[in-house]
Parts: sequence; structure tokens; C-alpha cells
Amino acid sequence: MTNPLLPSRLPIAAAPMAGGPTSTALAAAVAAAGGFPFLAGGYKTPEALAQEISVLRAAGLPFGVNLFVPAPETVDEAAFRTYARALQPEADRYGLILSEHPVDDDDSWAQKLALLIQYPVDVVSLTFALPAASDIAALQAAGTKVLASVTTPGEAHQAQAAGVDGLVVQGPQAGGHSATFDPARRIDPASTADLVKAVRAAAGLPIIAAGGVDGPAAVEALLAAGAEAVAVGTLLLLADEAGTSPTHRAALTSSTFTETVLTRAFTGRPARALRNGFADRHGHHAPTAYPAVHHLTRELRQAAGKAGDADTLHLWAGTGWRSAPRRPAADIIAWLSGPEHTLQ
Repeated sequence: MTNPLLPSRLPIAAAPMAGGPTSTALAAAVAAAGGFPFLAGGYKTPEALAQEISVLRAAGLPFGVNLFVPAPETVDEAAFRTYARALQPEADRYGLILSEHPVDDDDSWAQKLALLIQYPVDVVSLTFALPAASDIAALQAAGTKVLASVTTPGEAHQAQAAGVDGLVVQGPQAGGHSATFDPARRIDPASTADLVKAVRAAAGLPIIAAGGVDGPAAVEALLAAGAEAVAVGTLLLLADEAGTSPTHRAALTSSTFTETVLTRAFTGRPARALRNGFADRHGHHAPTAYPAVHHLTRELRQAAGKAGDADTLHLWAGTGWRSAPRRPAADIIAWLSGPEHTLQ
């Protein structure tokens, strides 16, 4: 059966993991194995994204691109200043001074949109919000299928009204940032399979399911729940080709970390990570202020990563992190694709 969303042999997508883990080597390996990779456009300059696109296009492999959609948000500047001051002792250890003035940016939305209209890719997925319907239509006119990442049936209904071709339904067990349109809302526990069923009832669009995938059984369950494909991210963090940092890799295999937590501490937007000291110390008073908090903590997190300080680094991971194999990506995709494949 032909997948209505992804031009790949297998109904498995490699989720876009911004900040390093999604490398062009990982994307190429996933595509060569029959899966469908998404490049992570978030946080990259338009020039860097164009270079990654050219690498995969030259290889003749199918792939998509994920973009962060800017969502206008008013920052409580007093709360932001209070948070910056609370974090300063963390920064002192690395000789850094944190700015108390919030920084805003739109992640070069207009430039990246123009790039993808001029040089179309197979699929573009959108995260954090919905752009203007005209932006979606422009991508489609260039020959690209457009997907919206959603976390509730209500968001799915909005996305359908905006004219997207399909949905990435993200359950709350997913690692990294929640795609919720409302970063201030409480994100309650739910199974991704139940969410897929609820979204399918609310919106008649094809679905890629994401979140809580810890092996082949989870893939089968999500396909049975009504998804056309399943996206995996956390299970690829330890793949040979992934750009996951050494500090992050070590934490994923360490017995020190025993659970994940949804926290705004690192970026001002809810994201699931291994529970560490930074999340415990600051998660309860972090303001909802993305991307201002992302910029506030960015240098501190970079310094922590270089120093091997897993207690301070954002260790993005979904609930299935213990199942992440240390193998070539092709082996992981094969393992997820059917019962005849095993990891020895």
C-alpha cells in the first residue's frame, strides 16, 4: 500500500531532532534503509539548512524538512528577569553573565520558507504553531506535502482548516519539545495510540504518530490505532550516525538517570528530558517564554555540554530512552520494521 504522506518503502520516519542529533549522515542512513528522514530546520541558519538539503538531494534520497513556526508571545519581563537572576549562580561556574533582557526571534521563518519554495522537498512538517494559510498553500504549489504537528484533537481541527495535507500527532511521552500550540497549558499523561484515535475522529487527515515509541510492538500498535506511519526520535539518539553530543550519549546509557520529566526550565517551552539537577532546581519557577528562555540558557547549556556536565545540560529524551540501541541506523530501522528483524 502506498503511504499517502511519505514516499518511502517503510512506514517509519526519523523525527527531526534539532540541536545536533539529526545529522545528514543519520538522515541518509535512514532513507537508504527504507525509512523517511526529516532534517531539523530549527535553530539553523537558512544557509546551513540549504547545505544540508543539497547533501541529501545529491544523494538522490527522499527526505523532508521540519520548521519551527514562530508564535507571537508576550514575555512577562519581570518574571524573565527573576528567572535570569535565579540561573546566574549556574552560569557563574562557567564564567558567564546571563542577560536579563529577553531576546526574541522568528527562527528566520521567511527566509527558510522562501528557500523551500525555491528548492522544494518532498515533505515539510511544521511545529509549534500554524503559519498563514497562504504560506501552506505556497509550499503545496511548489509540489511539497505539508504536515502540521499537533497534540490535541482541537489543534488537529485547526490544522485541517488551515489546509495541511496531514498531521504529525505527538503524544506527551515524546522526547524534546512538545509541539503544543499553547506552551502554557498543562500537558496531561496520555497514550499516543489513544491520541491518534481521538485525532482521527476529529480530523479526516492521514497521520504520522510520534511519542513513546520504544520498539517494534509500539510501532505496530500505532499503525493499528490508525496512523499511516510512525516517527521515531529517541530510539535514534544513540545510532552510530547521529550527531548526539558525547555528554548526551553518556547520560542516555548512565544508571544515574532513572526517569524523564516535562520541563520549561531549559527553553521556556515544555520539553521532555532526562530528569537532572537543573530541571529539579528550576523547573518549578521557569516562565513560559520561548524562545527568550532558550536564548537565556543557550551559552550555559553549550558550556555544560562541552564540560561533560550532564546535571546542567538539556538531555532531551522520550519515555522509551532505555530501549535506544547503539547500532547503525539501518539496523534500528530494520528492527522497527518487522518481527523478522532483531537486535542481538
